[in-house]
Amino acid sequence: MHQVTDSHDELFARFEQLNEIGAALSSERDIGRLLERILVAAKSITGAEAGTLYRVTEDGKALRFSIALNDALGLALGGASGRLADFPDLPLFDAAGEPNHALVAAHAALTGETVNIPDAYSAVGFDFSGTRQFDRRTGYRSQAFLTVPMKNHENEIIGVLQLINPRDAETNAIHAFTPADQHLAESLASQAAIALTNRQLIDQLETLFESFIRLINLAIDEKSPYTGGHCQRVPELAMMLAEAVNRTQSSPLADFTLSPADLHELKIAALLHDCGKVTTPVHVVDKATKLQTLFDRIELIDTRFEVVKRDVQIATLRRLLELRAAQNAEAEAACWESLQRELDELDAERDFLRAVNRGSEAMRPEDQQRVRDIGTQRQWRNPAGVETDFLDGDEIENLTIRSGTLTTREREIINHHIVATIRMLEALPWPKHLKHVPEYAGGHHERMDGRGYPKGLTREQMSLPARLMGIADIFEALTAKDRPYKPAMKLSQALAIMEKFAANGHIDPDLFEVFVREKVWLRYAQTFLAPEQIDLMNWPAV
Repeated sequence: MHQVTDSHDELFARFEQLNEIGAALSSERDIGRLLERILVAAKSITGAEAGTLYRVTEDGKALRFSIALNDALGLALGGASGRLADFPDLPLFDAAGEPNHALVAAHAALTGETVNIPDAYSAVGFDFSGTRQFDRRTGYRSQAFLTVPMKNHENEIIGVLQLINPRDAETNAIHAFTPADQHLAESLASQAAIALTNRQLIDQLETLFESFIRLINLAIDEKSPYTGGHCQRVPELAMMLAEAVNRTQSSPLADFTLSPADLHELKIAALLHDCGKVTTPVHVVDKATKLQTLFDRIELIDTRFEVVKRDVQIATLRRLLELRAAQNAEAEAACWESLQRELDELDAERDFLRAVNRGSEAMRPEDQQRVRDIGTQRQWRNPAGVETDFLDGDEIENLTIRSGTLTTREREIINHHIVATIRMLEALPWPKHLKHVPEYAGGHHERMDGRGYPKGLTREQMSLPARLMGIADIFEALTAKDRPYKPAMKLSQALAIMEKFAANGHIDPDLFEVFVREKVWLRYAQTFLAPEQIDLMNWPAV
């Protein structure tokens, strides 16, 4: 039994236990598990069979239930148990704004003083009616209470620790909390409050940091709604694939596991993987057609065709006027036919240029030559009245782009975003647990065969999270339904392309195997793709 004064050996052992508990609390990252460890430690160090932990609400007006444990009843609510209890908050002030000293937990929070009650049923000055109702409902007997305020390093009350019914180790009899129990509980509460405050501060800083990252993505989104959606979706897909890697048990990656800290680091890298796009000109990022800059220059070419058609019509009318005196019906008819042929030819050339301006996967060489012929053989009179080539060199270069809508120079501008991303991220003083963020974020355009950019890394030179980022980035880009330069791709087509990429050294084949087998692609599709894109539910077909 705990005596009023413990022996030196007992006190020394309990202080040693207190020190061990303090070290353990400082290493816990999860708030729920931290709260549970605090309460379990307090019960252990005082011999209590039950306890509750409350936290002060953000507005400072009430105590909110966080966790309750009762060994006798087999009760575990809150914390890491996953079982939530709908307990009302304990008000620190009454309706008139006066301090609520009737509730012992509220009193401890208001005064900062520990309350040690040998028997709640005979206690004077506190309202234990709720305790009595609980006992009647459960058959329990709540007797000894030790209510300890939790003060942080700034002497602020952030919570209340309430312990109930310490039992003698030998007789199992309930007794009052001893002065040693109270002293140890107060020391533990102080350490716990500091550990909890530090954990909350770290969580708040991490939340602020993630919010700042999302602010950068919002800035990219404001520049371009197309890339902005990409910046939001790639992290989601990356985390889905990372969790699938952790689940897999039958691939070369079965022994590889990403810890919670690793997953957090990957998430930050995924959120920042395209931050360099803040430096990319919008008219390049959003280039939906070959001739687009700040506007689509195909409209200028349309105007030139109208000018040429006008000139053709005027020339024909002049010839007709010259024939008017001769009244040569045959010659006039020939003029009209010639005019119509020229107008039809001009319309065909205009439709052709408008079609090739939209871009394609692979422009035919004969179509590229036709653009050059129209550009140099067709003439038009510019606003200065000078006969000149119908297309200038820049327009011919853009309209003959073999694949997509970007010229080589513009593609280099786009590709520079990853260089900018790496430079920006490497310039930041990353803490130890986030030191790989620049590597992970900067590796999503590398290839397994070393033919990627910007560093030309091979599979062996890349970490698994960096290789994982590449798959997330490519699959999102293939299936994105908000790109201005291509229609939304169906799942079957995107997966077939990804399969080729895995076979030809573009993406990691082991990661792609997990991506397929764990149906990461389907989970992502059901969340982010349009229904018409989901043309299969099982791939490959079996």
